[in-house]
Amino acid sequence: MKARIWIALITVYIVWGSTYLAIRFAVETMPPFLMAATRFLIAGAILYAWRRASGDPAPSRIEWRSAALVGIFLLVGGNGSVVWAEQRVPSGIAALMVGSAPLWMVLIDAFSPFAALRTSAARRTVNAKPAWQTYLGVALGFSGIVVLIGPSILSGNSQEMDLIGIAALVLAAFLWATGSLYSREARLPASPLLGTGMEMLVGGAGLLILGTFSGEWGRLNLPAVSSASLLSLGYLIVFGSLVGYAAYTWLLRSAPTPLVSTYAYVNPLIAIFIGNLLASEPLTAHILISTAIILGAVALINTPRKQRVVQAVQGSPGND
Repeated sequence: MKARIWIALITVYIVWGSTYLAIRFAVETMPPFLMAATRFLIAGAILYAWRRASGDPAPSRIEWRSAALVGIFLLVGGNGSVVWAEQRVPSGIAALMVGSAPLWMVLIDAFSPFAALRTSAARRTVNAKPAWQTYLGVALGFSGIVVLIGPSILSGNSQEMDLIGIAALVLAAFLWATGSLYSREARLPASPLLGTGMEMLVGGAGLLILGTFSGEWGRLNLPAVSSASLLSLGYLIVFGSLVGYAAYTWLLRSAPTPLVSTYAYVNPLIAIFIGNLLASEPLTAHILISTAIILGAVALINTPRKQRVVQAVQGSPGND
């Protein structure tokens, strides 16, 4: 079991860390929203059909509505912003900015008007008033973002760090955090993979609509699509959306939560170094410093939250 846990964990590390570079290669010759729509529609259809054939009950209307909202926030808003931004920003920087989503989760959760409407004592405990480490982590995290983009602002060199692309990635992290917080309270299917398939189907449909209204069909030139883009799209479908999610959901049931959550720290590091190794993306001192600051801030934020999760679970009825 221990060996299988580490195999699954390393799979999530490498696969999800490498998807950012795969996105960059895919959008080189494919319109970003249509590419992402193709990825999620195919992967979502496979996941949904597989889980229904395996005996998962048909989702209710409320579950479809919840999955639709999660898919719109995470995939249309979050992933859609990422694939668009990777036309302008290195893949490693994209991974690092998306890795800052926990900073937004803390702020959104702290100031949400629905914070008092938690449905269980455990959830109210998890979402209790943030500890001082959390506030320090948020401040450090945003200072890390300033370190990342500061040289470009001060020098006026937009080639070093595209500020429009960075703004799209900030939006991606914000929407990803919003969708993640909503999914905590949403009525979703008991099967995580079935719910993921539903979210991918709705998100893929939303990205298809977004690509249509942004005029991407007119920019799609199938003969000009490179083999690297096609291979990257296939990698995103098979490994990023199917293998990665299957390994992750299995880990959630089989491994300690703090161990599973380490993917959030490792993925940006892998993305940065793979991007530098395979695509000659920049790896400067200020990028490494900002990476250390942002990931350290995320770790600082998560430490007290993990402690409250453990206390809440131990104090809940039925867990004696």
